[in-house]
Amino acid sequence: MANTYTQLYIHVVFAVKRRASVLAKSWRDELFQYITGIVKNKGQKLMIVNGVEDHIHILLGIKPDCNLSDLVRDIKANSSRWINDNNKVAGKFEWQTGFGAFSVGSSQVNIICNYIAHQEEHHQTTKFREEYIEFLQAYEIEYKEEYLFEEIGGAPTELNQ
Repeated sequence: MANTYTQLYIHVVFAVKRRASVLAKSWRDELFQYITGIVKNKGQKLMIVNGVEDHIHILLGIKPDCNLSDLVRDIKANSSRWINDNNKVAGKFEWQTGFGAFSVGSSQVNIICNYIAHQEEHHQTTKFREEYIEFLQAYEIEYKEEYLFEEIGGAPTELNQ
């Protein structure tokens, strides 16, 4: 689009199905590199990706014609396939349905990148459930708690404390 100039940043968060703690530190960087390739192949910019055993965070720089739902669907589908094809987990790996997406102003990009880069340290003191609800509240997103998480055994658990 001629004469169109944009700078759109989106912080995306999604979890492993039932919040199982299966994203092993030993291969997480390979997964993140694979996700980087997916985003680049879709013509978008990956600022940073990181996570812990049961969820990941991605900061994207997207173009205005990007359909975010389609992009996240492709990231999740292709990364699931990569995990399963490479036998990274016992059984079938799946991401949880849905995701969180939060707009980020350019003045906040470095802060969010730093936050994402330090997920291991952050989750030593903050549970994922608590973190996610704080995002929803900070962005004034209405939600029903019973639809937020598909957790092990169908009941809330305290994984990745």
